[in-house]
Amino acid sequence: MKKVLIIDDEPLARLIVKEYLQSYPQIELLQECNDGFEGVKAIQQHQPDLIFLDVQMPKINGFEMLELITDPPAVIFTTAFDEYAIKAFENNTVDYLLKPFSKERFDKAIQKWLDNKTENVAKTNTQTLLGTVAQSPAQNQRVVVKIAGKIKIIPVEEIIFLEASDDYVKIHTKEGSFLKNKTMGYFENVLDAQQFVRTHRSYIVSIQQVTRIDPYEKENYLVILKSGEKVPVSKTGYGKLKMVLGL
Repeated sequence: MKKVLIIDDEPLARLIVKEYLQSYPQIELLQECNDGFEGVKAIQQHQPDLIFLDVQMPKINGFEMLELITDPPAVIFTTAFDEYAIKAFENNTVDYLLKPFSKERFDKAIQKWLDNKTENVAKTNTQTLLGTVAQSPAQNQRVVVKIAGKIKIIPVEEIIFLEASDDYVKIHTKEGSFLKNKTMGYFENVLDAQQFVRTHRSYIVSIQQVTRIDPYEKENYLVILKSGEKVPVSKTGYGKLKMVLGL
């Protein structure tokens, strides 16, 4: 028996998927979730084989929800109008249902999933998709993190600097520091290069937080931030800083 969740804030959309699933006795619907917060908890609790996931939802969207899952299940996305998302789906061979969708289109998506003998392929496609979607303007204006079971949304303008921390990135804000399971390279690619500069292989700083740059040992420097914190600057990072600051 295959286990499935529906995560969608629209009751009618959930009802349609639920009705279409009745044609598949080998698939068990475990739970319907109204938003991404409920979805994260349900995935952790039930460990489903497949989720039907809406892209546009309140609080956090479908992509942000997936970023919070360590080992996400296979996904069939449902969306109404996100052109960027659709292009990303097509480029990454992840299946999606464009609302409103017919029973025939639903059956095609289900059959594609059932015929996929390698679940790892579906999961890899999902991770690749998340990397692609992160490049969209809508996705790089905030960072969603999970702290002690709770979800926090950090607007990028509240970020002071980022610091590499083993397999995570530590996001420093006025409220404190938060860990995100991403790489420094990921943030360097998705954050606005005119607002954030990678000063060192282990640090990215917000330009708005820089007060001065001090010399420090040979060709290295230190950036002094408004908070009083000091961030190392390599020779390469110094060149990037000068370019962005117009020095």
